[in-house]
Amino acid sequence: MKLTVPDMALVVLVGASGSGKSTFARMHFAPTQVLSSDFFRGLVADDENDQSASADAFDALHYVAAKRLAAGRTTVIDATNVQRASRASLVKLAKEHDVLPTAIVLDLPLGVCVARNAGRPDRDFGDHVVRRQRGELQRSLKSLEREGFRRVHVLRSEAEVAAAEIVVEPLRNDKRALTGPFDVIGDVHGCVAELEELLAALGYADGVHPDGRTAVFVGDLVDRGPDTPGVLRRVMGMAAAGNALVVCGNHEQKLVRALHGRKVNVAHGLAESLEQLGAESEEFRRQVHEFCDGLIAHYVLDGGKLVVAHAGLPERYHGRASGRVRSMALYGDTTGETDEYGLPVRLPWARDYRGSAMVLYGHTPTLEPEWVNNTMCLDTGAVFGGKLTALRYPEREVVSVKAHRVWYEPSRPLDASRPLGGREPAVLELADVTGKRIVQTAHHGRVGVSAEQSAAALEVMSRFAVDPRWLAYLPPTMAPCSTSSRPDHLEHPEEAFAEYRAAGVETVLCEEKHMGSRAVVLVCRDDEVAYRRFGIRGGGAVYTRTGRPFFSAPQNDALLADVRAAAAGLFEELDSGWLLLDAELLPWSAKAGSLIADQYASVGAAAQAVLPAAVSALATTAARGIDVSDLLARTASRSSTVDSYRTAYRRYCWPTSGLDGVRLAPFQLLASEGKAYHDRPHAWHLSLLDGLAGPRFQRTRTLEVNLLDEASVTGGVAWWEELTGAGGEGMVVKPAANLTRGPRGLVQPGVKVRGREYLRIIYGPDYTLPENLERLRKRGLNRKRMLALREYALGLEALERVARGEPLWRVHECVFAVLALESDPVDPRL
Repeated sequence: MKLTVPDMALVVLVGASGSGKSTFARMHFAPTQVLSSDFFRGLVADDENDQSASADAFDALHYVAAKRLAAGRTTVIDATNVQRASRASLVKLAKEHDVLPTAIVLDLPLGVCVARNAGRPDRDFGDHVVRRQRGELQRSLKSLEREGFRRVHVLRSEAEVAAAEIVVEPLRNDKRALTGPFDVIGDVHGCVAELEELLAALGYADGVHPDGRTAVFVGDLVDRGPDTPGVLRRVMGMAAAGNALVVCGNHEQKLVRALHGRKVNVAHGLAESLEQLGAESEEFRRQVHEFCDGLIAHYVLDGGKLVVAHAGLPERYHGRASGRVRSMALYGDTTGETDEYGLPVRLPWARDYRGSAMVLYGHTPTLEPEWVNNTMCLDTGAVFGGKLTALRYPEREVVSVKAHRVWYEPSRPLDASRPLGGREPAVLELADVTGKRIVQTAHHGRVGVSAEQSAAALEVMSRFAVDPRWLAYLPPTMAPCSTSSRPDHLEHPEEAFAEYRAAGVETVLCEEKHMGSRAVVLVCRDDEVAYRRFGIRGGGAVYTRTGRPFFSAPQNDALLADVRAAAAGLFEELDSGWLLLDAELLPWSAKAGSLIADQYASVGAAAQAVLPAAVSALATTAARGIDVSDLLARTASRSSTVDSYRTAYRRYCWPTSGLDGVRLAPFQLLASEGKAYHDRPHAWHLSLLDGLAGPRFQRTRTLEVNLLDEASVTGGVAWWEELTGAGGEGMVVKPAANLTRGPRGLVQPGVKVRGREYLRIIYGPDYTLPENLERLRKRGLNRKRMLALREYALGLEALERVARGEPLWRVHECVFAVLALESDPVDPRL
């Protein structure tokens, strides 16, 4: 006998003492799934038979059950449960967590239960207790479904119990095994011509895609439009052939009620549908009734990565089954108020959504589809004269066709100025960046930010940063290569090449490290572009990797004017009103003048004043015959290293006056309108940016290295030695293809290999002494590298969001998270 149990269910075992509930539970469920009242009595009273502890035991049992159900885990309650009141609390618990309660009743003969209890010395209550329990059970059998149990299985004999087999059935909304690719289509509302045009644009021929793609409709196929039967005929045919999935919309729900003969308000286009269906055959109307009545409220697809629901769905309802979930999926949540057009005021659930699954929905028409926290509304008002829109998944590509005409006048005009998600796109709010945050990234999953990190970043942002509306991106920190085992080096290219080779990278690009500071350049073609995209007027911003300005406002504008003039061709070529560049700003002293003067120069000056005099004094002492040879040698060595130290940091300084002497070395085009470019190889970026000509710009020298060719690797090492031997800082080694994934996920976007002399600035004049080098070889890099990958993923997410045109507060969420992670206690010398 097969007993079906829905996945993610609350299973309630019902039976008198001695009916074998615990034995049944052990045979058919995992030990962790079963919550036994006897066990919980033992937990709270050290005696499983102490009935006086039952109240506390059931409090604890319900608490654990609630935690399991909240996590979506099947939970089995092993207790007598013969009284209606005890079952009512469990049914309520299931409803609170939107899971289906299932009752399995062990209605064994009284004699069997009495005999079993008699054989258990720990059961010292009389037969009258078992008789009472069985009597209560008998009176309950007919009412279990009315109490709220969605499935009831009754086993009436030992043979039936022995033959029972539990079969876990996936919920009807569970389509996680379907991985796509999908084309998710917004509200059609009877617009059959637009639907056929959109299907053709998506590549479908007569409802079939040659590449096996599946169409997924978000509901509201019916009402308002000119040909509801035509839409249904096409979609029903695709669904029957396995080429489409359909979720129920509120308009299908209302149509079903009307076809059932129930009293409904024939408004909002229902009258047109009923009239159009009235002209069809009775058989077609029967098929429509059956099809719409069987539609599911939402689907969970692609291993849980995609959720489709008509009105959207908060994460806590994904994959759940209850009346509340269905209502939320069909109608959404409202404040209970109406707007000036008499329509419900809807709560902006997408604004607070932080789930890992992408949610695609319709229901509320908007002029343009926009991403809001990994959700997108695909209802672009086709029936109101707007567009019919689809999203290709997983490509995230929007495809739309224009409506042929206004088929139905909307109650509320489609308004481009109406903010998506209940807020203005360029308004940044404190709640976006305070407290614990989880940011879902496309390339590295969820990235968490603690409340403490958020607080530290908020201080930096509020006190030192440029206007946050300009902060479309912050670059990640960069880790050095693994520590070299060479006796005279801490970093060497051989380690960087070996690491990338081990990650499956065959070709890397070596870029010279300029003697400057990392700079992000956001340049807009004009004020109107800036205001339209970033909500602020101006030419853009040039800022550090922590969002701080390099220059005063007039100097910033002058530098941007040079970039704008040089990039005139790029604006045209990329058809974009703004460009986002990653660059180095030279010299280092333009940003770090005070650091050089207060830290490096003071150390050098003090050492220069003391050590030569100490060497002279020791030499005089040795001349008098006193043996200070060891001390003299060490002091002379230290004096020499200080000379090297002063030479090292002086290379990074040259005189500047305002912008005179300031140069910019751009090395990557990060994004422009509609496109982020981390999928383009670094050679493409450098070739494109070489076109920025003029005295303000400096080219970045590079060398491509084939890691499978020993001669090429040797050439890469020689090139680094040439750079550093000439006083250069070193080089950055990057996968030539740019964004790269290896067997273990994202590959580091770049590692720095700094020169032996440059590292004196970082670790001090004497770091090359053998005892110091040995100590520094123990430096830990893992934390820095993990931080680099998390910040890299956040940066990529910010770039993709800003390129897609998402609201600025969505972009800022990622940018602020990068700044927050920078407060991690990682050795700044790495």
